[in-house]
Amino acid sequence: MSTVGARFARLGRHYLYFTGCFGAFLLALTLLEKGGMPRVWIGYLFMFATIVLYAVIGVLSRTSNVSEYYVAGRRVPALFNGMATAADWISAASFISLAGGLYLHGFDALAYIMGWTGGYCLVALLIAPYLRKFAQYTIPDFLAARYAGGSGGRGNPVRLMAVGATIIVSFTYVVAQIYAVGLIASRFTGVDFSVGIFLGLASILVCSFLGGMRAITWTQVAQYIIILVAFLMPTMWLSAKHIGNPLPQVAYGAVLPKLAAREAQLASDPKELAVRAIFTARAEAYAQRIRALPASWEAGRREVLGELDAVRLRAGSLIDIRATERRVAAYPATAGEAARQWSEQQAANLARALPPEPHATPFPGPDREQSDSRRNNFLALVFCLMLGTAALPHILMRSYTTPSVRETRVSVFWTLFFILLVYLTIPALAVLVKYDIYTHLVGSDFSHLPNWVSYWASVDKLNPLIAITDINHDGIVQLAEIAIDGDVLVLATPEIGGLPYVISGLVAAGALAAALSTADGLLLAISNALSHDVYYKVVDPAASTQKRVTISKLLLLAVAFIAAYAASQKPADILSLVGAAFSLAGSALFPALVMGVFWKRANHAGALAGMVSGVGVCIYYMLHTNPILGGSVASQWFHIAPISAGVFGVPAGMAVLVAVSLMTRAPDEHSASFIDHIRAPE
Repeated sequence: MSTVGARFARLGRHYLYFTGCFGAFLLALTLLEKGGMPRVWIGYLFMFATIVLYAVIGVLSRTSNVSEYYVAGRRVPALFNGMATAADWISAASFISLAGGLYLHGFDALAYIMGWTGGYCLVALLIAPYLRKFAQYTIPDFLAARYAGGSGGRGNPVRLMAVGATIIVSFTYVVAQIYAVGLIASRFTGVDFSVGIFLGLASILVCSFLGGMRAITWTQVAQYIIILVAFLMPTMWLSAKHIGNPLPQVAYGAVLPKLAAREAQLASDPKELAVRAIFTARAEAYAQRIRALPASWEAGRREVLGELDAVRLRAGSLIDIRATERRVAAYPATAGEAARQWSEQQAANLARALPPEPHATPFPGPDREQSDSRRNNFLALVFCLMLGTAALPHILMRSYTTPSVRETRVSVFWTLFFILLVYLTIPALAVLVKYDIYTHLVGSDFSHLPNWVSYWASVDKLNPLIAITDINHDGIVQLAEIAIDGDVLVLATPEIGGLPYVISGLVAAGALAAALSTADGLLLAISNALSHDVYYKVVDPAASTQKRVTISKLLLLAVAFIAAYAASQKPADILSLVGAAFSLAGSALFPALVMGVFWKRANHAGALAGMVSGVGVCIYYMLHTNPILGGSVASQWFHIAPISAGVFGVPAGMAVLVAVSLMTRAPDEHSASFIDHIRAPE
């Protein structure tokens, strides 16, 4: 047997043994739960066991060898690299938020599945094999070699621009992952959300700090196994419960007609109409206050201050005083702030006043114009996600870890296969959970709400993940009275389906694995770009290998803590942050990567100008159209949402790259021979 074959067989035995042990662990916890073990201890055991597992792999894979630390020694077989890349790819957005997005937005959220899977086809065809033939360490390495120029002809301007893009993209993405880690850690242990973030951060660092890409790769293979089991098990249970078929990918279509009938029933239900009318009236009240500004703001301020004086004068309880003080503190500080807050609250009430949208109807809207706008946003998002996928530094880095170009191509096939095992299940889960909530929770008695509602409402008290309020005071839950955050859906699925608590712990462990695996890859991409491309290639080319690896580890630690602090501020929901990262990646890097492989005339000046203009247009559009960033919806071009800013950034970067390349000196013969080398068959 060849060395490669023996290595493959040995790895196969190790991970089969791991899978068997994981199954035994689940069985043991199930028996302990039946024996009366408290739920909190089951949560602690899941978190402790998974973190210890990742720590053991990290310690066993520790290395100071540059090749092992940056690219796992280029010895990862295609199948295992595919599993590791799938785990790297199935982030918190995929595991936690994607099913929630489908639950909330129906057909429109399929753009994420189409864009992300389609992007991997672009990776396989346009980029991955050529990066492996180049056989270096980072994406800035490749771009600097392809677009040699600047001082000394080493391509350092392009390298530094690529490093900047890598940091912006990866940092935006990793903040979303650490946010998810905090959510899951608080779910496991019951600690405060902010404390959960830093507990989760320790889990991230034990995987990547000691062994770099080598440790991350073997940890991610184990994490993928946990992710797959955790996602499939509750979905198969719900499928069997509602359809009698345990294959949700095949059977969930039978639930869609039932869900459509239930949606139509709820849309015309008199009690639902009454609740929606209350939300409409609330929205109109906010509209009147906005029209009466600034007088309405001044009157409201006098009112809340008067309430505070009154409760103090009558010597109210400390609880009443504190509650009134919080209302005063929350009141808008200026009339301008009041206009912004009241506009947001008006929009939120108007949204809850709408009837449920048909889940399976493409681009629903009250008129043709709004339907066309939703279709255009759908296509724009698919475009951004595809091109962003093909330019993500932490994903493209995995192209360097296989033994050959052929193995890289095969690895991308396996990546797609392992991703689709989960991605074909996500739409089924969304439909099954939606049907379960619409038929069992809606119409139930407020006095007998299931335990999972109160639990998830208390995980984050400032911004509850689920809120059910008796708006019309009839004691019956109406759909319009339910406000649910998409990020809670998958984590709560076992409890929604009535599964044992062990499965809840399993799903949380899978979500934690998804967030950790992606966070590890992203942090390594940032630290490697800084240590290899900035420190070693620009600052100190004579640095020893030991010094390079040490600096990479220290930078990884620093970036991790900065990202954890940013995540603790809850800048946006997970899916929005991830979507922004893809637009930025596509705008900054995709034109330079693809034109660098397939157009010999592209040169240093063109690449630099294209990267600057692409990311500049993308960031400009986000800042001027996203209300969270101080922009306005009225500033949108063609009504395209800011998450799809890459639909303008990528063409701008491509056009500027071509124009500037044609207007400046053609690349030298070295650049042409470089392209011939990476495109030549192995």
